[in-house]
Amino acid sequence: MVKRGLFVGRFQPFHRGHLNVVKEILKEVDELIIAVGSAQYSHRIGNPFTTGERLVMIRKALEEAEIDLGRIWIVPVPDVHIHMVWVSAVEGYTPRFDIVYSNEPLTRRLFIEAGYEVKAIRFYKRKEYSATEIRERMLKDGNWEELVPKSVAKFIKEIGGVERLKDLTKSDKV
Repeated sequence: MVKRGLFVGRFQPFHRGHLNVVKEILKEVDELIIAVGSAQYSHRIGNPFTTGERLVMIRKALEEAEIDLGRIWIVPVPDVHIHMVWVSAVEGYTPRFDIVYSNEPLTRRLFIEAGYEVKAIRFYKRKEYSATEIRERMLKDGNWEELVPKSVAKFIKEIGGVERLKDLTKSDKV
């Protein structure tokens, strides 16, 4: 029987820390579902990229890292905003899974209460590899590219991601 793991995140953007987590999880499971959470959101300061853009970033990063895509499922999952049904919604959007990998307290609690084994993720250079840090560097013209795989940096530049993020911080007040 295939042992399948679930890794939930917003991936705004997908960075080297996420990639490291994927590599570590794949040492423990046969297949991994990468659930792209908050799939309905984009064009917000905390969620600047569309679901489609996040899917492309993840795939490009995995290809660049030469990870066997036959072992990976990348699935968008919108927020439900009703905690008692959120796990059921995730189950409805994804293939069956056996184990959940997360450090986010609410995610952990909901899956534990639903009867799943939940494992903590070993963070990799968490202060550096944080989507919040990357977005802040983008806004301040800092070196954000070093925190994401090369293919992701190239893609973000192609779609004007930095300019989009900067536009989202503007106001219509003069």
